Amino acid sequence: MSFPFAFWDSSALLPLCVLQPQTAQAKALFRRYGMVVWWATPVEIVSGLTRLMRMGDINRNQFVLGKQRAEELANLWDSLQSSTGTVAQACSLLELHPLRAADALQLAAALEYFQPALQGSVFITADRRLAEAARQTSFSVEFV
Repeated sequence: MSFPFAFWDSSALLPLCVLQPQTAQAKALFRRYGMVVWWATPVEIVSGLTRLMRMGDINRNQFVLGKQRAEELANLWDSLQSSTGTVAQACSLLELHPLRAADALQLAAALEYFQPALQGSVFITADRRLAEAARQTSFSVEFV
């Protein structure tokens, strides 16, 4: 059985690694969509896990388990490498939308992956600003 691929922002993957309020929704989307991510997603996931540990939301054991789950997910996803086109697209997106640099790079990678058949392609995120920018660039957005 095959299912469609969607671009997964790291904010939507983190709830698959550690228990969060969005975990049930993220798991439901995981059952519906294959994963496409940008090359820096592993770094962003570890960043999110360390932030949660520093804030006291998870303990050291949960952090280690979260990293292991991220490594398991990495065996399932298709990772996009950076390109000159991605960088140029990200710079353009920053001029159009109130995004952080990493979010613009992720959206640019998603645009590159799904072009030219962008209409109806799915972008999964837990970030409201990124979700709005993805909608405005013709993605169908699934919000975690």
